[in-house]
Amino acid sequence: MPLFDEYLKTGYFPFFINAGKNYSKLLLNTVNLIIENDLPSIYNLDYNSSLKLKRLLVVISKLVPFKPNIEKLAKQIGISRDTLLRYLFYLDKAHLLNRLFKNTSGISILNKPEKIYLSNTNLAYSLSDNTPDIGNIRETFFLNQLLVSHTLTYPAKGDFVVDGKYHFEIGGKNKTSKQVAGIEDAFVAADGIEYRFENKIPLWIFGLMY
Repeated sequence: MPLFDEYLKTGYFPFFINAGKNYSKLLLNTVNLIIENDLPSIYNLDYNSSLKLKRLLVVISKLVPFKPNIEKLAKQIGISRDTLLRYLFYLDKAHLLNRLFKNTSGISILNKPEKIYLSNTNLAYSLSDNTPDIGNIRETFFLNQLLVSHTLTYPAKGDFVVDGKYHFEIGGKNKTSKQVAGIEDAFVAADGIEYRFENKIPLWIFGLMY
């Protein structure tokens, strides 16, 4: 469990092996390189757009599992609604954040996501000035690990539906199945436990999915 906690903070990228205390600095340098060089070269973005992309990423890093008010967020960043949705698309393609939709059919650049997450938990610890919300960290980890080889969507009950069938509620060791009660193939991915019990599965074990 201590190793899992360490991974959530500084273990996602391979340069953690030699980075030591400089890990967050190297990670932020990588983020800056992506936003200042890679994205502008692909999407023809100017300097001002890069600054707004950075601001958007920082704003998202400070929020709990985030069901966005697109108009309000666009106003906060100082851009239009359509521009905001494009920026979210660009950051998603750059693997700096993940967007969660109700379904994955017919998704375009201008579709509004149901929730927005940073791509991985290390970004949350490096971008935010404060300790990230633990609920956000847990959901971010789960989404990040399963997106590699599965389809995840936003359900009416619970936090995620995997491959259109398996419902998951994410939480701590005392999390119950109340929010997914009555749903077939429903599970709790629980942080702070080592072994499975009934429909409660340790959160860390989803790190072994690929």
